[in-house]
Amino acid sequence: MVSGVILYSTSVVLLFFSYVKSREKTGKALKKALKMFINTLPDMLAIMLFVGLVLAVFTPKLIGALIGESSGIAGIFLATAIGSISIVPSFIVFPLGKSLLENGANLPQVAVLMSSLMAVGLTTFPLERKTFGLKFAIYRNLSAILMCLLFGLLVKVVMG
Repeated sequence: MVSGVILYSTSVVLLFFSYVKSREKTGKALKKALKMFINTLPDMLAIMLFVGLVLAVFTPKLIGALIGESSGIAGIFLATAIGSISIVPSFIVFPLGKSLLENGANLPQVAVLMSSLMAVGLTTFPLERKTFGLKFAIYRNLSAILMCLLFGLLVKVVMG
């Protein structure tokens, strides 16, 4: 809460200084920012809807069974698989992780899920293969999966 207040206060002060220095440039920047916000709004709303639906369908008990503490290594591999085939924007990954933790998921499984969401791209593999070549795409994705699994192990060891 406090960091949000600081961030917004700083933004307002800097916006004021920008407005004093150049009303025209500040107006153009605000119009461009509004346009960007309007363009990203449908995606943000769709993602919020998706997360809400997932949390409505997957009850805390089910989340706990699938990727909770009792799921063990199978839960880690399941989280890796889910994260590897999903496409979720990076700004949604952390709130999703928090929601999963609050609903019964275990920290190593969530860490693996979040890291595989960010690092592995099996859904985008065809594009990556076309752009960088088959060998590169395979090695990059396999090394990313391995690093995600090692990260989950590290989280388990360090965080208990």
